[in-house]
Amino acid sequence: MASSGASKNSKKANLLDPHSIKHTLDESVTELVKGKGYPEDVRLSNLRLIIGAVIIGIALLAQFYNKKFPENRNFLIGCIISYVAFNLLLHFISYTKEKNAILFTYPPAGSFSSTGLVVSSKLPRFEEMYTLTIASADPKSISANKTVHLTKSVTKWFTKDGELVEGLFWKDVERLIDDYNNDRKSK
Repeated sequence: MASSGASKNSKKANLLDPHSIKHTLDESVTELVKGKGYPEDVRLSNLRLIIGAVIIGIALLAQFYNKKFPENRNFLIGCIISYVAFNLLLHFISYTKEKNAILFTYPPAGSFSSTGLVVSSKLPRFEEMYTLTIASADPKSISANKTVHLTKSVTKWFTKDGELVEGLFWKDVERLIDDYNNDRKSK
C-alpha cells in the first residue's frame, strides 16, 4: 500500500517528449522555490493577461461594431492598428522580460534582501541537458547576487519509466539556491 501512495505523489513525464520533461522539472522547481519561502510575483503575468483582454476587446469591438463596412472603415483601421500595437507590446514583454523564466518571486519574508528571484530553465529540443538558472529579479540592486546555473542531463533525475526522482532533483535545486544565497553571505 505504501508504494501505491508513493506512485500517486510521483511525477511522471513522457521521456520521448522534451516538453513534457521540461514541464515536469519546471513544476517541481516552482514548488521547491515557493517551499523555500519565496512568494511568487505575478505582476508580469497579470499585466500580460490585461493586455490580452484589451486585445480581445479590440477584436470584439471591431467585429460587433454597429455600422457596416463602408461606413466604419476608419474605425476598423483604428482597431487593426491598435490590435497589432498591443500584440507587439505583448511579444515585446515576453521577449525582453520573460525570456525563459518559469518563476518570478519576491524576497522571502524577513529577508534583508530587497530583490526576489528570476528562475529560468532551458531544455533545447533533441538534447538531454537541462539548464536551470537563478538570478536576481533586480540585477542592478545592491542586494543582487551573481547568477548561478545548473546544467545536468535529465537522465540523472528520471527513471526508465519516466518518474521523476524528486529527492535527487531537489538536492540539486536546493544546492543551487544555497549557492545563490551563499554569495550574499560572502559579500
